[in-house]
Amino acid sequence: MNVLKKFEPTAYAALRIVFGFLFACHGASKVFTMFGGQKPHDVLGWTGAGIELIGGVLILIGLLTHLAAFLASGEMAVAYFMVHQPRGFLPLKNGGELAVIYCFVALFIACRGAGKWAVDKG
Repeated sequence: MNVLKKFEPTAYAALRIVFGFLFACHGASKVFTMFGGQKPHDVLGWTGAGIELIGGVLILIGLLTHLAAFLASGEMAVAYFMVHQPRGFLPLKNGGELAVIYCFVALFIACRGAGKWAVDKG
């Protein structure tokens, strides 16, 4: 018997909110050169930064969550294979752990939806 099961909706909402906040900060660091970030050098970099900032905010508030998280997951997969994977096979060796975990948590959120404490219900 899982005694924590009753907390699942709240824990999931916390996961979505924290993920959205951190993902938006990841994008803001590039768009606004905050937190030590650097501006992107090309259209692909700006597109990724925009997905991170806007998608992160949408995931955080739970608006268009399925779509925003699906785009976030895809963006992180592209980032991993374009930037990290050429440096080596294993994420621990190529510095891609953050991209991989962002990719798979966003995929889970895309499948699961907004949950509680969200603008969208569902």
